[in-house]
This record gives sequence, C-alpha cells and structure tokens, in this order.
Amino acid sequence: MIWRSREPRYDVASGISQGARDYQEDAITADFPVGAEAGFVVLADGMGGHAAGDVASKIVLTEVFSELKFHFADVQAFEARAPEILRSVADLANETLRQHTRTHPETEGMGATLVVPALIENRLWWISIGDSPLFLFRGGKLTQLNEDHSMAPQIDFMVKSGLMDPVVGANHPDRNCLISVLMGTRIPKIDCPTRPFELQAGDIVLCASDGVQFLSNAQIEKVLHRYRKARSTEIAEHLLEELERLDDPDQDNISFTVIKVNDASVRPRQERPHRPSATVARPRRPTTVAIEPVAAQMPKVSPGLSPAAGVAPGPRTQAATPLPLPEPKPARTVIAAVQERHPDPSVEDLSPVRLRPRRVTVIK
Repeated sequence: MIWRSREPRYDVASGISQGARDYQEDAITADFPVGAEAGFVVLADGMGGHAAGDVASKIVLTEVFSELKFHFADVQAFEARAPEILRSVADLANETLRQHTRTHPETEGMGATLVVPALIENRLWWISIGDSPLFLFRGGKLTQLNEDHSMAPQIDFMVKSGLMDPVVGANHPDRNCLISVLMGTRIPKIDCPTRPFELQAGDIVLCASDGVQFLSNAQIEKVLHRYRKARSTEIAEHLLEELERLDDPDQDNISFTVIKVNDASVRPRQERPHRPSATVARPRRPTTVAIEPVAAQMPKVSPGLSPAAGVAPGPRTQAATPLPLPEPKPARTVIAAVQERHPDPSVEDLSPVRLRPRRVTVIK
C-alpha cells in the first residue's frame, strides 16, 4: 500500500520571460511554504527606461517581501491588521525609492508598479498600485479583481459612451499612461480592500505584469479553462507558449504566478494552534547603503604583551559600495503619471515622467 499526502491547499507556479525587451524590468517572488495555510506573492513591474526601472522593481520587491515574510511569522496577527500592514509595506518601499533617488540622482524618475495577493485559508487580501492585473478565474469566466491605475479604463468608458471610436480607443497612445505608481513621491491611488475576498475550491488566481496582457482576456480565459484541471506548472507553461506564439516584436517583459485553490475550507478558530507571537517591534526605516568606509575600532593591547599575545589588529572593515547601474535603455514613449513636487498634499503635480508603454514607440 502506498501512502499519499493530501493535496496541498494551494498549487502555485510562476513564469517569467524577458520578452522582446533588452533586459528584464519585472521582479516577482511567491512564498507558499509546503503544507502552509497561507502564502503571498510580490510582483513589481519596473519603469523608467534610462532611469533604471529594473533597479526600482528589485528595490520594491526586496522591501515588500522582507517585511511580509516577517509579518507572516504570525498569520493571525497579520490578518487582524492586514490592510494596515499592506499599506505600510508599500509606503516603506516607496520611501526606499525616494532615498535611492536622492543618493543616485541619475535614477530620478524611476518607479515600479506593485501587486501583492496575500492568501490565508479561503481569504484573499491584496494591495495593488499601478496597472499590473490580479485575475480570478471561476466558473469558466475571467475577471479582474484589482483596480487598473492607468488611462485604459477612462478610454474604454469613452468608447462605451460613444465619445470615442472603438478602433481609436483600442490603439490610443495613452492607454498605458499610469495615474498611480511607486516612485518615491505621494501615491495617488492605492487599491487595498478593507475586507478579504472569499475564494472557492477550484478558483485560479493569476497575478501578472501587464506583459501578459498582450494576450486578450478571452485568450487568457481560454487557456485557463482548457487546463483548469492541470497542475499550475502546466498552466504556466501554456500561458508562456501562447505569448511566444504571438511573436510580437514589441512584447513587454512577462511575469506571473498561477495559484490554484484546491481547498477552500476554514479551520475553526479553536482548532488553530495558539502560540506566542513571533513578531517584535522593528525600526521603521528603509534599507540604506553605507557610502563612506567605516574603520573597525581596534581593542587595546595590554602593556608588555606582543600583538600575538594580545588581540592581533585586523583589517579595516570595508563598507558596502553601491552596485553599478545597468546600461541605460533607449528612450521610449513619454507619457504622464502623477508626481508630487509640492509640500502641500492638496496640490497635485501632473508633470510628465518616462513610463514604459505596452506598445513601444521609439523617440528619435
């Protein structure tokens, strides 16, 4: 007789591709420990062209992942303050970007989107800033759960209202203009529900960068429906195959995580293990890099002792130096995003910044 463990609550797999871009500006990680009743994904889609969008996405992912990993040491404590914690980690990542651009002026204008789905049993919390979609596939239908912080919804509304031709709307150059993004300034829009979304067994959650949206929603829905009974790794492979089949010369970076919900049961509260919280107070400051070398203080040697008999002097401690930034990207399309330059929070500056579009137009 062969013993088999029960199917895990979540079946998770991720896919990533550089697409047709010069290098990868997406950053993604998923943390679903084997046998755990909870897990989360962090996805950041960098923007900024020459201003190091890949650096921005890595900064955001590093800060958010480390903070959430810390909070998920006590899942019950996290869920009691989930929206507050999710907003705080986004603020911390945003502040880290601010500090980085201050010390590296050449990266001024870089930024990243952020989407974080956090699952606890059958409950889905999330925070999203930007246009990276969070999809739900249920009952054969694909729907987007999070808000799209780009001009696309407004353009689509104009098309539905008869104010814009459908062909013009579908190819409008401002569809990918972001109205909210992490870039070290005030965050105009944050999508972070105060109550969790309830999942059902058989649901598929797809957290993705907008590179996946080179496929239409109907195409994504078709793939998920056809392979809904397959493992998440197979679904991820077929999504990547569909994107490769497009052979689009403007294909954006691709990153996504597929989460199949196998078990949507809720454990009674009294059956949940009670243990002291593993969380402690942490200083709320961003990660920084030491620029000036720091000399290690040498212990004193007692009189009459040779250095060998006492404590031998050691080498000076070398401080970490910043990693070199990647070669600049060619300039892409320049479009508008909200950026704060005024100390007055009631004043919004809609200054243009560089942002990567889905369909790239190179400016000579």
